[in-house]
Amino acid sequence: MNGKGYHAGIPFPNRRLHDMARSKSSAVWLREHFNDEYVKKAQAEGLRSRAVYKLEELLERDRLLKPGINVVDLGAAPGSWSQLVRNRLGDSGKVFALDILPMQSIAGVDFLQGDFREESVLKELESRLDGLKVDLVLCDMAPNMSGVALADQIRAMALCELALDFSREWLKPGGSFLIKLFQGVGFDDYLRSLRADFSRVTMRKPKASRARSREVYALATGRKPAAASPGENRA
Repeated sequence: MNGKGYHAGIPFPNRRLHDMARSKSSAVWLREHFNDEYVKKAQAEGLRSRAVYKLEELLERDRLLKPGINVVDLGAAPGSWSQLVRNRLGDSGKVFALDILPMQSIAGVDFLQGDFREESVLKELESRLDGLKVDLVLCDMAPNMSGVALADQIRAMALCELALDFSREWLKPGGSFLIKLFQGVGFDDYLRSLRADFSRVTMRKPKASRARSREVYALATGRKPAAASPGENRA
């Protein structure tokens, strides 16, 4: 699950630099990928991606799943997180997966292909939820990585901001939000935003995350009720 189709619309300042950096970073990534113990383990167990082991650790540590909850998985393709959540919930609750990329169907997972930033996609999700609010939003998205660190960080944080906006709109009070972040520009400001909207924010670095990677996971729990607007009648 990497949401590779997503981008944040930030142009690259130098196309040649971009292409060179992308080629180098892609070669390094491919070499690490095929030698990775979690990749080999996922292949041996017939799982969709190594990312499943990150979520597995987080679910066991923080006990995020409870019978009957409604879960939305943003940037779900290829579907390993949605698959794990569906298996853990059994026949209870609902799992909705969104991605602009196609995803092979998973029994018991309601997949919506489209960009969650578009109004038409959100309206379709609202229709499928049929009045329900969400208990847990998961987000393991990342933009198309170029190898240009600053541009990549800006794109990644832009996606994270959009995912936070989504959680503000769809999470019920008390709900939880788990998101992948990359440490760098905008990271501290983002954590401040999370702490303003949730009762508790904790950082996690699953064992399956590559040691040299800047990725960490922020777990925000206890979604605070939306503040009343000025002049709103209070009971």
